Amino acid sequence: MESFLASVAKDVTSIHTDFLKLVFVVPGKRAGTFLQKELLSVIPQTTFSPKIISVEEFVEELSNLKLISNLQLLFEFYEVYKKLNEAPEDFYSFNKWAQVLLQDFNEIDRYLIPPKKIFNYIYSVKDIDHWSNQENKTELQENYMKFWKDLDIYYTGFTHHLLSKKKGYQGLIYREAIENIEFYLQNNDNHHVFVGFNALNNAEERLIQEFLHNGNASIYWDTDEHFINDPVHDAGLFMRRYKSEWKFFNYNPFRIISSLYNTPKSIQLIGVPKNISQVKYAGKILQNLSSEQFQSLAVILADETLLTPFLNSVPQTIEKVNVTCGFKLQHTPLASFFSTIIELLEERHKNTWYYKKVIAFFSHPVSRNLFTNEKTDYSNIIIENIQLKNITRVDLKTITESLPEPLHNIIKLVFYNEETHNISQTINNIISLILKVKPTINDPVFLEYLFRFYEVFNQLLLLNTTYHNIPNIKTLRGVYQEILNSESIDFKGEPLDGLQVMGVLESRNIDFETVIITSVNEGILPSGKSYNSFIPFEIKQEYGLPSHKEKDAIYTYHFYRLLQRAKNIYIIYNTEPDVLEGGEKSRFIRQIIHQNLPNHTIKEIIASPEVYFEEEKLLEIHKNAQLINKLKEIAEKGFSPSTLSNYMRNPIDFYDQVILNIKKEEEVEETIALNTLGTVVHNTLEELYKPLTGKILNTQLINEMKPKIEDIIRLNFEKVYKAGDITKGKNLISLNVCRRYIENFLNFETQRLNKGDKIKILHIESNLKIPLNISGLNFPVFLKGKVDRVEEVNGIINVIDYKTGKVSTPDIEITEWENLTEDYKNSKAFQLLCYSYMINEEKNFEKPAGAGIISFKNLQHGVMQFATKETSRSRNKETIINKNTLEIFKKELHKLILEIFNPDIPFIEKEV
Repeated sequence: MESFLASVAKDVTSIHTDFLKLVFVVPGKRAGTFLQKELLSVIPQTTFSPKIISVEEFVEELSNLKLISNLQLLFEFYEVYKKLNEAPEDFYSFNKWAQVLLQDFNEIDRYLIPPKKIFNYIYSVKDIDHWSNQENKTELQENYMKFWKDLDIYYTGFTHHLLSKKKGYQGLIYREAIENIEFYLQNNDNHHVFVGFNALNNAEERLIQEFLHNGNASIYWDTDEHFINDPVHDAGLFMRRYKSEWKFFNYNPFRIISSLYNTPKSIQLIGVPKNISQVKYAGKILQNLSSEQFQSLAVILADETLLTPFLNSVPQTIEKVNVTCGFKLQHTPLASFFSTIIELLEERHKNTWYYKKVIAFFSHPVSRNLFTNEKTDYSNIIIENIQLKNITRVDLKTITESLPEPLHNIIKLVFYNEETHNISQTINNIISLILKVKPTINDPVFLEYLFRFYEVFNQLLLLNTTYHNIPNIKTLRGVYQEILNSESIDFKGEPLDGLQVMGVLESRNIDFETVIITSVNEGILPSGKSYNSFIPFEIKQEYGLPSHKEKDAIYTYHFYRLLQRAKNIYIIYNTEPDVLEGGEKSRFIRQIIHQNLPNHTIKEIIASPEVYFEEEKLLEIHKNAQLINKLKEIAEKGFSPSTLSNYMRNPIDFYDQVILNIKKEEEVEETIALNTLGTVVHNTLEELYKPLTGKILNTQLINEMKPKIEDIIRLNFEKVYKAGDITKGKNLISLNVCRRYIENFLNFETQRLNKGDKIKILHIESNLKIPLNISGLNFPVFLKGKVDRVEEVNGIINVIDYKTGKVSTPDIEITEWENLTEDYKNSKAFQLLCYSYMINEEKNFEKPAGAGIISFKNLQHGVMQFATKETSRSRNKETIINKNTLEIFKKELHKLILEIFNPDIPFIEKEV
């Protein structure tokens, strides 16, 4: 296969022998590198290389203006905007619309549209569309129309401002270059060769035609007769127009039109579900390619955000990879790291920070690495400290008290910064400190990220020092987000060696025999309709500005140009796209199938990841000697009713929490959790009733408790909720709910007394621990627990358990004893029986006994008593827990503990 650039090099060198008089103008620098390689192979003698220049550099040279970055352009525009407005918007608000307007200025200039004429046209259209018939317009309407009226003023003032500084954006540089063509041609006798262009803007068309008509230039197109001869094929849309409209081609041949698209090709159309699967499949294709195919191979990423997963999918046998496509800053791990820093600086209030922002900073992988010193993860220590103390507003002491002195410098930069206009410098200092603290970083990609962000913040610092347009952190954050969306990292490598990975536009003029193209879906390739302009669509059509039709044609050309000379083509598309990932498979795929050219071997494949279906098995943990020994240790300390209930619910949870001692991760309670509320209620009642142990209740004692409620609740919240704020919001509501619970409970006690009940408090929050003599176990086993309250009511002893949640009577009624320890719905009844059994064993009450639950959400039901029933529908209940009841329970309890210790019965997961 002879590539397009090889054909150009051969043809030009056959006509021209004075290579120093040749100037090659190409669409991009990458094409220039490959052209230089082809010239080297066809020029026989040693000589200086002809000048090879990209069209942007060439136009900049013609215009005598210096191209400035988009960010600097924005700052320059704001300077002009402030001078033209008595009450200008702040930079943050200006930034939101100025970017779009600058794009329109650029397009108007690139297409040489008379600015005053088009801006007046836009104003007239807007005036007709909005309120033109109203005599008295509102202030909002006046400001709206003033914006459209001032567009010409902004353009004129801004272009004059830039020209006075010999600076410009791309469109202005093109317009100025056109003005200077005649002077350039009169003072330059080089032969200019324009190579591989397709969609030219008006300025480029005029510039190239001026050179061609001057007689000292030539042009080479890269197209195929299949597209030129087809009047409706978009791949030849622009070429057909130039061929028919340019006078130059009335007398000169239209070079180069190849006839290679119809040559034999193997085309595989591969549908793969989801994006990551696409690049994984591309990696699989690379694995199966021969060494000969690697000599001329490229992977084209239509969706460049897939660069990182693709690089992770490249087979290890491929040692060299040359990446050409840019990688957006917003997709790098450092983007979110610096975002968290800016948010921290913005969010500070009275030298405290919202805990979620602080945790987000210390949880970030970069911070984790930065604050890990001598195998100690200080980030985790700080996070755990915040969670343990339940701190919602974090101060500096909380952060620094856990850190060694060397790491304080970074904290000072992030948390002590007072000068908002120095934030850019602060972040650059952080970057320097990262390299100082972690001098052994050997990840070249990470270092490249760091350097690029250093450049960005350095530019921001320089611009703000010059223009002073970033007065606060909010503005900086807005500008930073714009930078992330527009700036990218350009990887540097050897363009002529290794696997070539590039975007669609980077493939211009370069040919490969084997091509793998990913993400060939509507909305990606072609990119679809996107409209980000102040110029209405109809006006764009009127003035010949490009619309989505022309943009689609550009992508069509690039796609088919890749296929022109290729022999092995792999086109991969996403079969399961969503709204954010483009539409269905691209129209290009449908065109290829519809054309079905005789020399094209087309194979359609629907691929899917290899999925191994395994029958889902419930987790089983078999008991070895070590595990049994651990259980014996726990048994000696004592099983609690809640621990045994946990086993009944799911043995694996019991294994995790009791044996492995895996605790639930502490989280900051921004609002009071239900378990915290329950703890406060229990602790408050304990403090109120503890002094009444052994006394008979009366209304006077209850009335004496009521004034103490508020202070005791607050003290208990401080103990349990720690640094949490209970003075406002939902927490204040929770505090009032807690107080209402206690007040309602005391009123409930009064009602019981008024009904004639004689209540004696026997025990409050009594800690119990009794031995269990279980046949078959030759080691000590204990049952322990804390009983909320034991009272004697009218001669009957009652064991009481408080519940702040809702409980109903059926929850504590037993009909079938066999299910007591097997069905978790019996857990509340099981716990009451545990407490009754322990009380009876320890105190040996001779009086009748019962057990019940007081539900604070169900106080109208009073004390809900444990009961046994013959059937679930039976109305006859036995609420007295006699020795027979306890004996039956004892057997079930022993059976449960024997199961726990049985080495032949593993811990089997239950579906909960």
